[in-house]
Amino acid sequence: MPHPGWSTFSFDGIGTRWEISTPDQLAPVLTGELLAAVEEYDKTWSRFRSDSLVSRLSRGAGSITLPEHAAALEELYAVTYRLSDGAMTPLIGSSLERLGYDANYSLTPLGAAQAPPRWEDVLDWAGTAMTAREPLVLDIGAAGKGQLVDLLGGILRGAGLDDFLVDGSGDMLHAGAHPVTVALEHPYNPRQAIGTVELDNAALCASASNRRAWDDGLHHVLDGTTGKPILTTVATWTMAASALVADGLATALFMVDPAPLEKEFDFSWLKVSSAGSATFSTGFEGRLFT
Repeated sequence: MPHPGWSTFSFDGIGTRWEISTPDQLAPVLTGELLAAVEEYDKTWSRFRSDSLVSRLSRGAGSITLPEHAAALEELYAVTYRLSDGAMTPLIGSSLERLGYDANYSLTPLGAAQAPPRWEDVLDWAGTAMTAREPLVLDIGAAGKGQLVDLLGGILRGAGLDDFLVDGSGDMLHAGAHPVTVALEHPYNPRQAIGTVELDNAALCASASNRRAWDDGLHHVLDGTTGKPILTTVATWTMAASALVADGLATALFMVDPAPLEKEFDFSWLKVSSAGSATFSTGFEGRLFT
């Protein structure tokens, strides 16, 4: 929770609710810059917009030039794709659409689950350059919101702000001298918490299968090798220096054991299985309720 007396700038963007908390009210020119950054990110990456940059690739093979921040996103996906043996992939959009999580939010499956094409077979992505060899549905939702949290934090720092909390519906970035205590939402009851964690000049992100669930057991965290929802894990939380890394690894933990990820990334984590058991890293300094 933000500190008492802080001002909060709230808005909707990329399909979710945002709150940016600061000691003083943000100037209109700064709020305008923040909103413009959100709109630009959405217009680049959204598979729900026909006018987005990546949506061009869903209509046919071709090449696009992405913004500079795409390089960090590609690097994260390349590592998690490798460590998950293809389970975490930016091509998962076609599988989501097949199960009903499409641009119209129909939530009506078109048929049985189906894996997307393999990245190495159909897509060349090197930093800001992306080429699709056939029509593809890109979906970078596993890490994109976290990256946008970082980008907004960068705008605040660029404006000279040292104290802030950027909260994109649970994906958070904190900066300042006073840590904040964050409740960890119960995966089966959003009105309850399973514990708390102190966030101190770091990012905290979560992934949960209950956040976007529909039909009979369907949700948005899919295995890219099968196109099916992952049922063994129900919720994860990760802490890292950047929200991009924290967000991406919160999803990767559904598909990869923590040990390989810990060899590649500096982060801490908490994981709740579908059986109800919780495991966590030694660096995840929180308090779980019994």
